[in-house]
Amino acid sequence: MNKLIILDNGHGKDTAGKRSPVWTDGSQLFEYEFNRDIVSRISFMLTKEEIKHSILVPEEIDISLTERVRRANELSRAWSGNAILISIHANAGGGTGWEVWTSVGKTKSDQYATILFNEAKKMFPEWKMRSDTSDGDLDKESNFTILAKTTCPAVLTENFFMDTEKDCRFIMSESGRDKIAKMHVSAIKKMVEME
Repeated sequence: MNKLIILDNGHGKDTAGKRSPVWTDGSQLFEYEFNRDIVSRISFMLTKEEIKHSILVPEEIDISLTERVRRANELSRAWSGNAILISIHANAGGGTGWEVWTSVGKTKSDQYATILFNEAKKMFPEWKMRSDTSDGDLDKESNFTILAKTTCPAVLTENFFMDTEKDCRFIMSESGRDKIAKMHVSAIKKMVEME
């Protein structure tokens, strides 16, 4: 288990947008808070499992992608490249369900993304699992900076849609957040056991 898990909580308190609509009961989700809460829960569980990890952005304000990548690459170097970055997000755009992203092309990240996808499918059987199988695997691909510019394998999870009320209610709930964190930890345990 000589791997470091780098937990990236996407966006910050000052990031424009990145929030749900205000629902009829006056509640609203802010993505920076959701991402940080999930990372905090994952961190607590990984500590109990004695899995080495680091929170990439302890600040509440937004940290630039360039700085996030610099920090991640520095951590990866300190671990001789034996690191995996997981960036946590909530989705938007009016859809529903869960998805995972990697950079474009075949990389080690694809294997980690498949583990995450399979764990999410088990944890959330009643939810839509959003995938792209055109290249033979389940992850979606894009050259997002946090995925393409890091020297270690990196994946990005989009944990339901904050602008779809059913999804948003789920990720605002204690039980929803607990399940999302547990799903990530279950996947991480399998990732660190890989050669």
